[in-house]
Amino acid sequence: MLRLPSFKYYAPASVEEAVDILGQSPETMMIVAGGTDVLPNMKRGQWKPKTLVGLRGIRELAVMMPGPGGSRIIGAGTTLSTLVGDELLQKNVRGLWQAAAQVATPHLRNMATIGGNLCLDTRCTYYDQSEEWRKAIGYCMKKDGSTCWVATSSKRCLAVSSTDTAPMLLALGAKVTLVSASGSRDVAVDDFYNNDGMSYLTKRADELLTSVSLPNLRGWTTSYWKLRRRGSFDFPVGAAAIALKLDGGVVEHARIALGAVASRPLLSEKASALLIGQKLTDEAIAAAAAAAYDIAKPMDNTDFELVWRKKMVKSLVTSALREARGDDMRAKRLSLARQIL
Repeated sequence: MLRLPSFKYYAPASVEEAVDILGQSPETMMIVAGGTDVLPNMKRGQWKPKTLVGLRGIRELAVMMPGPGGSRIIGAGTTLSTLVGDELLQKNVRGLWQAAAQVATPHLRNMATIGGNLCLDTRCTYYDQSEEWRKAIGYCMKKDGSTCWVATSSKRCLAVSSTDTAPMLLALGAKVTLVSASGSRDVAVDDFYNNDGMSYLTKRADELLTSVSLPNLRGWTTSYWKLRRRGSFDFPVGAAAIALKLDGGVVEHARIALGAVASRPLLSEKASALLIGQKLTDEAIAAAAAAAYDIAKPMDNTDFELVWRKKMVKSLVTSALREARGDDMRAKRLSLARQIL
């Protein structure tokens, strides 16, 4: 049985108290909200913080409210179950609702938060193992070693991004607010990530992610499609997030993002640009899917063969765009789950 190591625990009651604590020794501390990522990693010896700063008691982090100019603010401590149960989100930002609803299981969504999912650790076959297993191979670049076993000549860690909500929030053009003892800053989700399996966040260790801001999405259509081993729950090994604004059936704005095909969620600017000024014909959808396929760089570090995962990018983008067009894709979603099983 894997056990948690000993650690000191703080339970601040406000954001100000939390960032004051973090500012004391950020290199030895970690933030924990739902604990669905942090605690398993600590059990496996991947993370060894001396102190955890718990956020469960900070009520202001779990508030959803309207923002300026028709935007919407989601507190970083909002659980995924709360998002899934939000009827306005399901109706108006269905892609984000779909992404949240496909994370793990209901039990985990009751604990997991949107802030935690955005900060989710990158994953890899050679990293997500017990410490004894990792020690037997000489560890890896991401933790305690110097070699990336996915590609031994690589100078950077190739662990893959495994968050569901980040690709959708990237497609939506969302921003996050980061707060530290020295102040706060707003960062676009596109600028929140690095394509590096080790340093995958641009957030500083002394900063706390406090909220997610959705822009005014009136008139936008969104969709999220996910590839995973088990249809009921699992980490993504491929994902497509689509956000479109249509005017008379013609695409006025488009953002296509991919998940789980690199160490960060990727925005396909070429695929998005190909749709502008076009109707969502089968030909236009195929061209956009092919452009998205070109930037997908899955590696041999997770479930399924990487060649097949890359091919599936076209299918995921095509399905998401067809759903955004208004096609009934319920049977296709069921078929995707069945063919994997």
